[in-house]
Amino acid sequence: MHSLSMRRHRYLALSALTVALAVGLQGCPAIIAGGGVAAVSSLEDRRTTGTQLDDNAIESRAASRIGERLGERAHVNVTSFNRAVLLTGEVWDDATRAEVEKIVAGVPNIRSVTNEVQVSGLSSATSRANDTALTARVKGRFINVQGLNPLHVKVVTEAGVVYLLGVVTETEAETATELARTTGGVRKVVKVFEYCKSTEEPCKPPAQPPAAKSPRA
Repeated sequence: MHSLSMRRHRYLALSALTVALAVGLQGCPAIIAGGGVAAVSSLEDRRTTGTQLDDNAIESRAASRIGERLGERAHVNVTSFNRAVLLTGEVWDDATRAEVEKIVAGVPNIRSVTNEVQVSGLSSATSRANDTALTARVKGRFINVQGLNPLHVKVVTEAGVVYLLGVVTETEAETATELARTTGGVRKVVKVFEYCKSTEEPCKPPAQPPAAKSPRA
């Protein structure tokens, strides 16, 4: 496993591999056997390591509480990015939708909750599989696009609606949104981004290593 103290630029060449391996894991952290690829994903993430851990804990706790309280009355996906939570899925009625939001809001360390849960019948296994495949197609279109690091945009799909999360510049957001919008099967794109300028942290590009000096003759 590569040491975390190595310069970030050493990992850039592996970014595309990370996405290719992790793209199908909607809503899951990119943890790949061997550890090296996971280290790439963690280092390229614009969130701090502590925030990444908080997001994983928020998702786990919220999903567990929803399952314990509501059981078969709801199908809810919890996505936390930078401690801002996105809720998607389906519930049977408005009261249950409000209850879901209340349950999640009680989880520690959350900054905000965006409730996109729909009141309808619960989605089928086929529909959920189609959403997972659509997420993979959208993420795949982000690879090798100039000015867009696919690891900076999180994609969540529910009933053909694509939600985009991440800490990005306005230009990166526009690029990602257009790519998602023009992907076959996408009904709608919802932006849940946080914005920063390319001259500000955390969107500032990593420092380039100093040029190697030529050996004396």
